[in-house]
Amino acid sequence: RTKKWIVYAKPPFGGPEAVLAYLSRYTHRVAISNRRLISLDEAGVTFRYKDYRRDGDARHRSMALSIDEFIRRFLVHVLPKGFHRIRHYGLLATGNRKANIARARELLAAPASSVTKEPASSKHRHAACPCCGSRMLVIESFGGVARARAPPPHRWRSG
Repeated sequence: RTKKWIVYAKPPFGGPEAVLAYLSRYTHRVAISNRRLISLDEAGVTFRYKDYRRDGDARHRSMALSIDEFIRRFLVHVLPKGFHRIRHYGLLATGNRKANIARARELLAAPASSVTKEPASSKHRHAACPCCGSRMLVIESFGGVARARAPPPHRWRSG
């Protein structure tokens, strides 16, 4: 790469709340918004979409699908159980999560969370058998699920 990156950063116009609102629109949205839905009847679902291959007013089009096909296409966007839409880099990275969240709360002047977690050992002590209801004796426990990490920094260049 022959060009050097020039980074221009400035404070957001609306402050941290505006940044959070902006990001949340993209990180917690569904496959189609309600305002794009035009009609729903026995024949099917009609909605608006944007055809990026066209220019001008022809770019905004509508499509009618049978209810079954609409639901099939919608469910293609639903993640399987255990999958995450966003990898937790940056603010929610595991290594600095507590400190980052505390700093974010301080900057937003938000009250500290009052939720207290019960220690894992006491959870196991009170576990009941799902079949008979008697107290279970924990013989062994395994660590939590491995979490995604940020990729390592590039120390090499290709081509």
